[in-house]
Amino acid sequence: MEYRRLGRSGLNVSALSFGSWVTFGEQIDEDVAYRLMAAAFDAGVNFFDNAEIYAHGASETVMGRVIARGGWARRDLVVSTKIFWGGYGPNDQGLSAKRIREGTDASLARLGLDYVDLIYCHRPDPYTPIEETVRAMSLVVQRGQALYWGTSEWSAEQIRCAHAVARECGLVPPTMEQPQYHLFHRDRVEREYARLYHDVGLGTTTWSPLARGLLTGKYNDGIPDGSRLALPEYDWLRQEVESDEGRRRIEKVQELEPVADDLGCSLAQLAIGWCLKNPNVSTVITGASRLEQLEENLGALDVAARLDAAVLERIEAIVDSKPDPEPDFRRTER
Repeated sequence: MEYRRLGRSGLNVSALSFGSWVTFGEQIDEDVAYRLMAAAFDAGVNFFDNAEIYAHGASETVMGRVIARGGWARRDLVVSTKIFWGGYGPNDQGLSAKRIREGTDASLARLGLDYVDLIYCHRPDPYTPIEETVRAMSLVVQRGQALYWGTSEWSAEQIRCAHAVARECGLVPPTMEQPQYHLFHRDRVEREYARLYHDVGLGTTTWSPLARGLLTGKYNDGIPDGSRLALPEYDWLRQEVESDEGRRRIEKVQELEPVADDLGCSLAQLAIGWCLKNPNVSTVITGASRLEQLEENLGALDVAARLDAAVLERIEAIVDSKPDPEPDFRRTER
């Protein structure tokens, strides 16, 4: 396993991490979750991602039980959770001081941990002053309930504002951001955040490297029976895949198949390996409901090492998704 620094912090996270979204507490039971986490840990994965909203808290409960069952040393684990959606009451959503305090307490209780290593603001909250949120997250760190705090799907401007508030008020600034990142979704990680990596040492724990399964090729011939998209609760995702843009993406995935074949790897390994090539990606969060999927995902590390400039150019020519560079507004000599 390769380990990378989380941005400018001193924390090392495994280049491939394991997340519980849509699996723990929904698709798989505790026994399967244990086998998956144990296999991931044995392969060198040290970062395990969660959130209070996943399976409405059940995901944290399952992961907490697995950690206790595994008997792993706490120092060998990097565990995260995310706060925003905690229920349906008037103060159960958002990033108010009350929501953050109570959400953190509840998450730790479900996980059975004294602290998480990473805690995120799961989305920006337009209704809460950012100073209130920064103060509340800083207090979570100061109380020892988390070691680092960060954001998820915040704009570069919002992240900069949080850093400015932290500097002005002597508070703890955010360390990392958790954005979506894959071959078809690149602008934020590659363009919008470009200056933040240098200016504030932003770390990234990226999610959805397989574009919700699209980049595995399993939808190339339609939506198979028994897949996630066949379930009524994922009708929104089915519509996305069956849209005009979704069909265009599937055509590009089909064109990527010869590239994967030439490398002797799967489409999933190619897609994850491509994400790993970005030096500003601290870790790529993967998920699995079967050991075979986990093993396949872990194989992406070897594939990434074989993605040379020629292969990357070949991929780029097919997907044609590279964002335009951010304009440079610095003064130039005339």
